[in-house]
Amino acid sequence: MNNEQTAIRTVYFSIIANTCLAIIKGLAGFFGNSYALIADAIESTTDIVSSFLVLVGFKYAKRPADDNHPYGHGKIEPLITFGVVAFLVISATLIAYTSIQNIQTQHAAPKAWTLIVLAVIIIWKEVSFQIVIRKSRQTNSTSLRADAWHHRSDAITSIMAFIGISVAVIMGEGYENADDWAALFASAFILYNSYLILRPALGEIMDEQLYDDLIEEIRERSMEVPGVLGTEKCMIRKSGMKFHVDLHAMVDSEVTVRVGHDISHQLKDYLKKKIPNLGQVLIHIEPNDYH
Repeated sequence: MNNEQTAIRTVYFSIIANTCLAIIKGLAGFFGNSYALIADAIESTTDIVSSFLVLVGFKYAKRPADDNHPYGHGKIEPLITFGVVAFLVISATLIAYTSIQNIQTQHAAPKAWTLIVLAVIIIWKEVSFQIVIRKSRQTNSTSLRADAWHHRSDAITSIMAFIGISVAVIMGEGYENADDWAALFASAFILYNSYLILRPALGEIMDEQLYDDLIEEIRERSMEVPGVLGTEKCMIRKSGMKFHVDLHAMVDSEVTVRVGHDISHQLKDYLKKKIPNLGQVLIHIEPNDYH
């Protein structure tokens, strides 16, 4: 299974999980009198929409390169990540607004049994985060990483809700709004995570050089190709799940143009064989005595 198929299957997993959890949280919040759980359900609902966005992005990114897009369609990924972050911000704003409204309104304390529901949700969301974040690293997907952090932020809001409901249940009268305060704090955490997700996507769209480990691997692999005497400039651009490389390789200044051309093709093929996530590789040949 290639990276694109792995990513798409992972997003389907997120959509199914978030749909089930949104229903469970909404029902538990309504019948358990917990506004924090209802706020949690709102976030899970926005997670479903953002996961659909990620899915659409992956299907578009799978399109092969064409005359208008010689590097493929992978740049849709960071753009989709911007959309996912927007939904995170929207959900945090909704949670904060609802929490402030509820803090100002006297209401009954949440039911104790909602803590059991939350405990199960917290464990499930953290497991979901670990599954999706592992797949995002495997596929080098920015938007899948954003989707993973949706699971983690959901787990954090559930932890906040658990703490708030526990305070309301244990402390009793006068602490009925504790779960509302918990939801308000959770919204601030979601906003902070939104920035952490947005930053690498912005770097990707701006072709920021963030791939020192990959550059070092490319340099080391290049020296394994006969005829390559060294490397100079190495620049990387990420597009979707692929890394496009511009590399200056040094060869013997006495060889013919034909030999230098052949070495460049051997180097390109070798790098793409040894480093599967590479997309287009452009090799510029430099004579070893050039200053």
